[in-house]
Amino acid sequence: MTRDRHAVSQLGSPVEVVERSGPTAVARMVVAADDPVFAGHYPGFPIFPGVSVVEFAHRAACATAPGTPRLAAIESTRFLRPAFPGTELTVRLDWEETGSVRRCAAVVGDDDGVVARIRLRYEIGGIEQ
Repeated sequence: MTRDRHAVSQLGSPVEVVERSGPTAVARMVVAADDPVFAGHYPGFPIFPGVSVVEFAHRAACATAPGTPRLAAIESTRFLRPAFPGTELTVRLDWEETGSVRRCAAVVGDDDGVVARIRLRYEIGGIEQ
């Protein structure tokens, strides 16, 4: 039995990988206006939650990492601007590897600029059952 890496994901939109070149990848998604994460999150003025921005970066990282990545840590997160329903988000992922550890520097943006900068650390290998 294998686990679905995104089984606990609450994002209502798919993540699409649009580019891979060496240690760099780019993915995108459109923030769906009816995404379940908006329920109760600033009623009347919906803002895409920061944890969902991190989830987007994580899902993009899982889709582009070799092997089976296991999130070991969110090393840092800096939110610079909000994202709103209907926004197309893009994430640029820059990977670096040290032994069995891979670090991913993610820059999430939209048409107006950078939304967040996130550093994730993964261990590569099998997922324990």
